[in-house]
Amino acid sequence: MDAIWAWFWGTGWFWFAMFWVALVVNGRAAFKLLLDWKGMLTTCRFVERAYATLDTLPDEAALEHDPAAPVFVHLVPAWQEPGIAPTLRALLGSRYPHTKLHVVVATRAVEERSPHPTMEAPTAELARRFRDGLPPWQQKMLSIVAMPGEGRKAHQLNWALRPEVLQPLLGGQVDPTRVWIGLSDADSIPDPNVYRWIAADLRRGSGRLAYQGVTLSLANFGRLEVRGRVCAVQQSSIFIRVSIARLINERRRVDAFARLAARAPRVGRLLRPLFELCFRRSQICLGHNQFARLDTLQSLGGFPTSGATEDSTLGYALGARGVLMGAMPMLELVDMPETTAGMIRQNARWYKGVLDDVRFLRDTWRARPSPYNVAQLSRHVGNKVVEWPIAAVVYPVLGFLGWHLAYRFSDHPVWFALGITFPTISLALTVWVGGIATQNLIESLTPYFPRRVDIARTTLKAKFWGIFRCQTYWLLATRGAWRVLWALARRGRFEPTKTDRVARG
Repeated sequence: MDAIWAWFWGTGWFWFAMFWVALVVNGRAAFKLLLDWKGMLTTCRFVERAYATLDTLPDEAALEHDPAAPVFVHLVPAWQEPGIAPTLRALLGSRYPHTKLHVVVATRAVEERSPHPTMEAPTAELARRFRDGLPPWQQKMLSIVAMPGEGRKAHQLNWALRPEVLQPLLGGQVDPTRVWIGLSDADSIPDPNVYRWIAADLRRGSGRLAYQGVTLSLANFGRLEVRGRVCAVQQSSIFIRVSIARLINERRRVDAFARLAARAPRVGRLLRPLFELCFRRSQICLGHNQFARLDTLQSLGGFPTSGATEDSTLGYALGARGVLMGAMPMLELVDMPETTAGMIRQNARWYKGVLDDVRFLRDTWRARPSPYNVAQLSRHVGNKVVEWPIAAVVYPVLGFLGWHLAYRFSDHPVWFALGITFPTISLALTVWVGGIATQNLIESLTPYFPRRVDIARTTLKAKFWGIFRCQTYWLLATRGAWRVLWALARRGRFEPTKTDRVARG
């Protein structure tokens, strides 16, 4: 055995290759953390500027008399949701003309036939009771529809978008270019100014066909224990440093390339395939605080039903159609699963959606083999399908290996310096970006929350665990991914489940 180990350690070519693999991976990790930090700064500045100019938005009276003001139909898909009332109250309390805002709760008929034994009534009945307690003018704004048969969230949404539902709401005059479909979950607390902001943006001639707003998983922060609070901040950071920052920067890149192509058309035509292959990024829809124009949704056939997560598939479908989503700075709070098992189940459902999206992206690329479509498929497989289950193991192992192998090549001063520096920078940025900067930047947004939530770390214990357990959420996400892979390997299928809010209710 000693001879085998001596031979293995003496194979210079193998360790030479491993040294450079570790160096590249550690350098990439440090670069990604810097991008995450910059993304959070970009999103937070975007939000702060928007809230500083709220007074410039058109008021309700002006929008009431503006024939071009958009009409909003806001969908709330619900299944076994005992706490749906605060979401409906927040939506109906939005600062927008009540004749141009309609809220539709989309439930399932099967729940009314077989209600959850611990709920006092099915979700549809709870929504009806809530509506009965509203003043008459608000009662007209709230509708409840029940989807027959089985189906997931996307099926509920598409059921609510049928002409039989929309025409009575809109007085029989449905102009899909003026109707916007909003989407929130049954645990969402939206900002009351979201519709005014979109109406103002459309007035400025933005030409947007879809928007994704800023979502933070902090609505139930006060009910979470220490681990849950750390995970809530980390999950919220995904939305601000990746989802929204990507939409902001994508618009900037596309606009910059459009200016280049306008000045030099031949150069633009030559570089466009390279630009779409290397510099375009996928659009991430979150499934709440999300808006799309009705005709755009209709052109896609409604919400995609091919996968476990219709929101991510919708983002890819919009991108493939050339629709560039706009980032919307108004905040929305949603709940974080309150147990470790709940967080794992949520991430398992999301990872199952990632696997389902591979087929969608592959079919999209086959139908139209453009550089953009092949780039979306390749990045999706590499950055999500492959990296999600292994990142929590690969990065620490290669970080340690990079340090270790640096001493093996200590006779090369430059190699030694790089081998020591990259893992050290990556570790330092993990602590700084994940444990400190993330908390500080999300805390800076608390004055703009639609509901008062205190997320400050007020004790030494909270600060310590917040910093040094900042990777807990990513470990739970890894467990969720492996739960899906293990189920597929053993049984050939995995049935995703929704977040259980009945016990909380």
